[in-house]
Amino acid sequence: MSQPYHLAQVNIARARAPLDHPLMRDFVDQLAPVNALAEASPGFVWRLQDEAGDATGVQAFDDPRIIVNLSLWESLEALRDYVYGGEHLAVLRRRRDWMEKLPGPSLALWWLPAGQLPSLAQARAALRSLAERGPSAEAFSIARPFPTPGMEALPA
Repeated sequence: MSQPYHLAQVNIARARAPLDHPLMRDFVDQLAPVNALAEASPGFVWRLQDEAGDATGVQAFDDPRIIVNLSLWESLEALRDYVYGGEHLAVLRRRRDWMEKLPGPSLALWWLPAGQLPSLAQARAALRSLAERGPSAEAFSIARPFPTPGMEALPA
């Protein structure tokens, strides 16, 4: 059965140095394998990418060291399985080696009708909504999810 909604996710990070700096080499070297892992994951639908095959060349914010990741998933469970499973989790655990802590939310989720792709404007709005109003149907987190429109509740 086809899902009427997909889960959009944005996460941002501020690199400790420009991506061509030696400090960032391990991070950059893992981009292609981590992106391939996402694409091969059950429930993956789409991800933002530039000509290089990742989204590091997309400047979505005024700060050129803010890296954006924007993707679409069939379900919250599919996203959770990818984020907290195997190889991605190992990279996630090292994020402080490469990324600075941001003052506000660095991840936001929202539901989109199946067939629509998330935009950078929607991603910025979701992060802003989460920072200003906290979790809502408009923007939420993995830890505090909101149900698919038309559904009663999500399992915790």
